Amino acid sequence: MQMVIVWAVALVVFLVIEGVTAQLVTIWFAAGALVSLVSAALKAPEWLQIVLFVVVSAVTLIATRPLVKKLTGRKAENLNAERIIGQTAVVTETINNIEGTGSVKIDGVVWTARSSGDEAIEAGAQVVIEKIEGVKVIVRLK
Repeated sequence: MQMVIVWAVALVVFLVIEGVTAQLVTIWFAAGALVSLVSAALKAPEWLQIVLFVVVSAVTLIATRPLVKKLTGRKAENLNAERIIGQTAVVTETINNIEGTGSVKIDGVVWTARSSGDEAIEAGAQVVIEKIEGVKVIVRLK
């Protein structure tokens, strides 16, 4: 009777986790816990219950995961931001890493900017984009 409670609790926990997440993450383990719960109610040995849990969880995961990924997966949107790396930009607001200020304009788009060194770069200067970190570009004087 103890294993029936263990599997029932596991089933509820997996279903609650599944219910509060936005994607399918534990449904396979809930299926395994359900099968193990039934086997425990039928007085199957504990080792068989554990084996059934692992096998059913693995089989349902392997069988359905590609379909679930296809149905719920979002296509990565390529923004082509990396294409600006190595290009020249104009500083529109003085770049000062210590004060946390600075912006550049490239291809008509204004980006928050930081210098790759500690030097301040005055507005109007031309800089080269070295890399992108989040929503900021890291630049150096041209």
